[in-house]
Amino acid sequence: MKNKQVIELTHKYVMNTYSRLPVALVRGKGSYVWDADGKKYLDFFSGLAVDNLGHSHPKVVRAIQRQAGRLLHVSNVFYIDHQAALARLLVRKSFADKVFFCNSGAEANEGAVKLARRFARKVLGQDRYEVITMKNSFHGRTLAMITATGQAKYQEGFGPLPEGFHYAAFGDLASVEALMNDRTCAVLVEPIQGEGGVRLASTEFFQGLRRLCDERQVLLICDEVQVGMGRTGKLLAHEHFGIKPDIATMAKALAGGLPIGAILATDRVAAAFSPGDHAATFGGNPFVTFVAGEVVKACYQERLFANAISMGRYLMRRLEGLRKKFNWITEVRGLGLIVALDLTLPARPIVLQGLEQGILLNAVQEKTLRLLPPLTVTKKEIDEALLRMERTFERVNGVQ
Repeated sequence: MKNKQVIELTHKYVMNTYSRLPVALVRGKGSYVWDADGKKYLDFFSGLAVDNLGHSHPKVVRAIQRQAGRLLHVSNVFYIDHQAALARLLVRKSFADKVFFCNSGAEANEGAVKLARRFARKVLGQDRYEVITMKNSFHGRTLAMITATGQAKYQEGFGPLPEGFHYAAFGDLASVEALMNDRTCAVLVEPIQGEGGVRLASTEFFQGLRRLCDERQVLLICDEVQVGMGRTGKLLAHEHFGIKPDIATMAKALAGGLPIGAILATDRVAAAFSPGDHAATFGGNPFVTFVAGEVVKACYQERLFANAISMGRYLMRRLEGLRKKFNWITEVRGLGLIVALDLTLPARPIVLQGLEQGILLNAVQEKTLRLLPPLTVTKKEIDEALLRMERTFERVNGVQ
C-alpha cells in the first residue's frame, strides 16, 4: 500500500486518538526510515525515545528471531528464565534490589503508586495514599496516571478523577514541602520532564527532595520511562543528580521496540507486595525479556551511553549555531540525546516542513521542538540532520 491508502484505511477503521503526521513508515535501518512511497527520512524522533538502538539493529533482530522460535509466552504462574536474568541485570546496574515487569510506562507508573500505597499501609502501618507529582509532568494515559499528570489538558472530559494527587512546582522544593502531610505516601517525579518540553531541575532540588522524603518517611519514585535506558547518558537519569530513589519505572526503550515496562525498587519497599497484590498477564514473558536483556547488554557493549553524552554535546553545540541564525529560536536545552528548542513560532508546522526535507522531528507543547535521535547516532548523521533542519527553518522563514 502507498501512503494515501494507509491513511485512508486508518481514518476509516482506527479510532481517532492521534494527530498523525501524513506518512506511513514501513521500514527502518539504523537512523533512517522509509515511508510507503519509498521516501527516506533521518529519524530524530526514535519512536518517542523507544528506538534507542536505531532500527533493525542486528543484535535485536537476532534476539527476536532466536526467541520467537523457542518460546513466546507462558504464565507468571511458572518461573521464567529470561525474566529472572533480565531482573538480575537491571539490579546489578541500578539502585534496585527487585523488579516487577509489565507492558508499558503507564502500567509501570500505576504499579509504582500501588506499591507506595501498599508500603505505607503494610510497612509503616499508616493509611497514607496521597501522591505529590509535578506541574507540567506526564505519567501516562490510564485514568490514575492522567490524574497524576500535572497538565489539565490530559484530564479534560474524563472526570471524576481518582482522588489523592497533588501538584507541586517542578524544581521548587518549598512547593513540594508545602503539600506534604500525614496522608502523603510518595513523591512521583520525572528526572527530566519530557512531554513537558524537556524541562530540567537542579541537582540541589533532587538532593533536597531525597532528604525531605527521608525526613517525612515518604517514598521517592522516579519516572524513568522516557529518559531511562541511556537517553541521558546514564542507565537511569536520576544518577546524574547523585540520588537513589525508592522506586523507579522504566519502559519505552528497554526492549528495543517491543512492549515492556518495569518497576524497580529496593528490598524494603518491594517487600510490601505479596502474591496476589499485583500482576500483569503478559508482563515479563520469555520473548520480551530475552530481547530486553540483549538490548541492555548491547548498550553497554557498544558504549552507547557514552555516545549519548558526546553526541548530545555535539548536537547542542550545532543547534546553538542555528539559534543564532534564526531569531525565533529562543533556547536550546537538554541532557544527552533528549534535546529541545524553544520557539516563538508554533512547532507543528515546522515538523510538517521537516517531513518535506526528509527529517522526523517532534513537536512537544505548542512552541517546542524535541529531538530524540537514536543512541547510535554519529557526527555525520547529526551534521546531515542540521543541514535538513536549516533548510526546514529557511523555508519557515520564507512563509512568515
